[in-house]
Amino acid sequence: MIPKLTFAAVVAFWASVVTVLTLSALAPDSVAEETAEALPEIDAATLAEHGSLDNCWMAIEGKVYDFTNYVPQHPTPPFVLEPWCGKEATEGMRSKGYGRDHTPAAWAMMEPYLVGTYVD
Repeated sequence: MIPKLTFAAVVAFWASVVTVLTLSALAPDSVAEETAEALPEIDAATLAEHGSLDNCWMAIEGKVYDFTNYVPQHPTPPFVLEPWCGKEATEGMRSKGYGRDHTPAAWAMMEPYLVGTYVD
């Protein structure tokens, strides 16, 4: 009796874990879409006002991110990010400057820095 109960408990536990992970993977997209709708629209001129490492905004795939506080945490030296500050930076995010896309984890890390939607 005990082995069957243990087996059932293990199966129930892992089923719960898979369910929670699945739901959490699905939820951020819908939350991000709702958040993006409520964000201000930022045009190229406004974006360009944030073109330094001390005030670094980037437009990536139609959204604008304020990476000012992230610059010191980025794994590369700050001069790598500087050319993209105040600009549309999807190419930089997709290519890292040498043809390799950033990881899914890097893309997910951007969400807290979202400040608006980009209108060109």
